[in-house]
Amino acid sequence: MLRPFTLDRPSTLGEVADLLTAHPHESVLYAGGTELLLLMKEGLIRPRRLIDVKTVRELDAITAENGTLTIGATVRHRGVERSVLVQERCPLVAGVARHVANVRVRNVGTVGGNLAFADPHSDLATLFLALDGTLHLWSRRGARDVPLADFIRGPYETAREEDEVLTSVRLRPWPAKTASAYLKFGVYERPTLGVAVACEPGALRVTVGCVGPRPQRLFEVEGKATGEPAAVLLARAEELGAAAAREVEAVGDRHGSAEYKRALTGACVKRALQVAAARAQGQQIQARYAHTVIV
Repeated sequence: MLRPFTLDRPSTLGEVADLLTAHPHESVLYAGGTELLLLMKEGLIRPRRLIDVKTVRELDAITAENGTLTIGATVRHRGVERSVLVQERCPLVAGVARHVANVRVRNVGTVGGNLAFADPHSDLATLFLALDGTLHLWSRRGARDVPLADFIRGPYETAREEDEVLTSVRLRPWPAKTASAYLKFGVYERPTLGVAVACEPGALRVTVGCVGPRPQRLFEVEGKATGEPAAVLLARAEELGAAAAREVEAVGDRHGSAEYKRALTGACVKRALQVAAARAQGQQIQARYAHTVIV
């Protein structure tokens, strides 16, 4: 049961800052509320005021400039999925957004809320790490950009200060002719594992999420395949998957033990590499597996 609270609906960032200053330690920023309201119903947090940032129009935009794609904090998952600009500049992002949770969550949940909540089982955080995601934070003290790798510090813990508002995330789409794939496995609604792979010309990117305290980029695996053409990556997929299982930091939870997650990481990185490498050679992979989505 929800306890009584005050709901504020500011129209500008300045008004948000005023509310945070006037009511310190008792206000919580509210966007989609898909996670926040659940915590409030369980009595795990009891804020006296919610500040609805969805009413700040400047936070609900998707733009592209100078080779980057910027997604506003209050853009809903459904908006990312349907955005023509996202589909043109970074189609994998639109594809992954299409498989976030369920349609009810996608119609309400926001990109900024997902990142700010820092749930370890986040598809977007895993994929955005592979796209050099940078988060823009704003407050009366000034604005700053924080790489996603530094923003998410651990489960439900971020670098955002109490008076800061997450306004957007900026992504760097991969170069032309990059073959990519996102694979997620999960029996429950939240994924047990997410893997993003990008075979750029002369380089490889691999990120893994949902198995540890935060998304991870596997630099050692990437280093083993620098400069390798797609055909070689396809042949080395099993070897690189095994390397991923050794490198990844895994934590046991209700989704499985740490040992199980390391083994799952190896198998899924192998499969994601096979899919991306095949796509690089003009082949389309449509195979489906139980509890697995390949985008």
